[in-house]
Amino acid sequence: MTHDKPVVTKANEMDLDGILELQAMNQVDRGGLLASSLPPERILTMMREMPLIVARRDRRVAGFLLTATRYMNADYPLVNAMLKAYPGSPDAYIYGPICVIEEERGHGLAQAMFEHLCRLEPGREGILFIRKDNEASMHAHLKMGMREVATFMFEGHAFAVFSFRGCVTPE
Repeated sequence: MTHDKPVVTKANEMDLDGILELQAMNQVDRGGLLASSLPPERILTMMREMPLIVARRDRRVAGFLLTATRYMNADYPLVNAMLKAYPGSPDAYIYGPICVIEEERGHGLAQAMFEHLCRLEPGREGILFIRKDNEASMHAHLKMGMREVATFMFEGHAFAVFSFRGCVTPE
């Protein structure tokens, strides 16, 4: 791996395999914290409707940030539970999941992908959920300027709902 800075940009169909690989590596059964696994067809549909963000290093996907209309993934029980706890504004979209390869964590890549998304969707409300025991993600999203607006329980786990409009530059 080189030491060049990762390139953050809007994802395209060529990124699908890298997104799927990184998603698979971060499932709960492999020690990760992703709450679900989206199939390739769903990710491609999301890509056509909303901006999906990737970070690439040496043509490899080093991180991704998925987004969806609030109705697109409402058929997932966990997303539906979030929307019941906090439906958001009429133009709100769903932020997440966001995932960064292990060796890139803690170097601002999640923040860079978030800022890129904010440039593409300025002023629009984003909503997301985070398992309350995922302290790293809770801290990172608070640092990004997001605010906790609700909580809910799902399958015995407590989740926080976060909301944001635009980006806040970290101090």
